[in-house]
Amino acid sequence: QVELVESGGGLVQAGGSLRLSCAASGRAFNLGWFRQAPGKEREFVAAIGWSSSSTTYAEFAKGRFAISRDNAKNAAYLQMNSLKPEDTANYICASARTYSIGTPASTPSEYHYWGQGTQVTVSS
Repeated sequence: QVELVESGGGLVQAGGSLRLSCAASGRAFNLGWFRQAPGKEREFVAAIGWSSSSTTYAEFAKGRFAISRDNAKNAAYLQMNSLKPEDTANYICASARTYSIGTPASTPSEYHYWGQGTQVTVSS
């Protein structure tokens, strides 16, 4: 069992930055960030394996967002820069049950534990 609790969301102006945190109460393996805006489907943002050497990003996140983790703290982070109004969503952390051999998965079906999310609102 892994419990995930996100934090760090809030209201920010376009062009600003936020750093989201994901604290895991149990052992976490591959970790992913997803987002969901009202009326839209859940969307993959980024995922990480053991370290930053194994990461993958959605196309919209490349160059703006950075996923990282601190295994000693059993936590993951999502640094978001150059935020746009279209980034407004509930950002959700998820954990798999294993580490990937290669690139971590970007599909929700590969993740078994999910947090409730932290709201990010980007104003124009």
